Amino acid sequence: MAVLEISGISKSFTTHLSLGRTRVLNGVDLTVEAGEVFGLLGANGAGKTTTLKTAVGLLRPEQGSVRLFGMPITDVRARARLGFLPEQPYFYDYLTGREFLDFYARLCGIAPSRRAARVAEMLARVGLEDRADRPLRKFSKGMVQRVGLAQALINEPDLVILDEPMSGLDPIGRREFRDIILELRRHGKTVLFSSHILADAEAICDRVAILRGGKVAACGRLDSMLSDRVRFWEATLSRVDPAALGVPHEKVWQRGERVAVRIQSADHVDALIEEVRRLGGTLRSLVRHRRTLEDLFLGEVGYEAPEKPKTPAPEMPPIPERRG
Repeated sequence: MAVLEISGISKSFTTHLSLGRTRVLNGVDLTVEAGEVFGLLGANGAGKTTTLKTAVGLLRPEQGSVRLFGMPITDVRARARLGFLPEQPYFYDYLTGREFLDFYARLCGIAPSRRAARVAEMLARVGLEDRADRPLRKFSKGMVQRVGLAQALINEPDLVILDEPMSGLDPIGRREFRDIILELRRHGKTVLFSSHILADAEAICDRVAILRGGKVAACGRLDSMLSDRVRFWEATLSRVDPAALGVPHEKVWQRGERVAVRIQSADHVDALIEEVRRLGGTLRSLVRHRRTLEDLFLGEVGYEAPEKPKTPAPEMPPIPERRG
């Protein structure tokens, strides 16, 4: 069943000094299925945050519609099953972490008999149990992200929407966030998040969509979008002279008797193995390098690497004339 259906939404905003309007979304279509982790990717200004704010009802689209759990976004029953963490959350920073989560638990209608236990559970889940009674104004940015995630999960939502949730986190914090997202999926929850960190998206997403200029440039299952797109094979050999290989290749590095070569075609893999045997060498490793999410992303957003400027050859000083 589709948990979230975004159909043809468009949105524009008034420009500086009200001199005109800028179109941010231009007919975005997305469907998020139950139980999956869905990544929303795009360059700055592509429309990720606007899409997510429209999905949770904070913005109204000028065209198109949004449905949550088969109901209109304005339906209170649908919104009660939703958890949301904005990109730059602003919380009342004189509350402690415990008081803050208790306040959100009250807003979500959690019974008094369950509130204290639920708050303690969420503080432990995001690694803040030892800072529960510290005011939020003394929290680091990463700690604010953690308590923000806790408030998004306090009502045990079926759909969690996170806007740049790993922003400002150190590698340990990012790993813990990824583990929480994967745990949510194991419990049948659905997660939609935006991110600039493509490695994290590639590690945990079932499907991704790439926005470009307010439109969906690509969307699909990550495994099918990347699996068969091999860029090259890299082989590590020993006791082999690369110049003697009768297979098209490119030498990558050489350290003593070991050398790494790169081949571009699958047709040359078996031939390379035979060549190594013929030359009396050893094949240490053969690694397939497939297309990464970063490769896919850069291609879809139209990125082209700038050409390196050619360094002109230094001018030779003039030869002084000999006198005498």
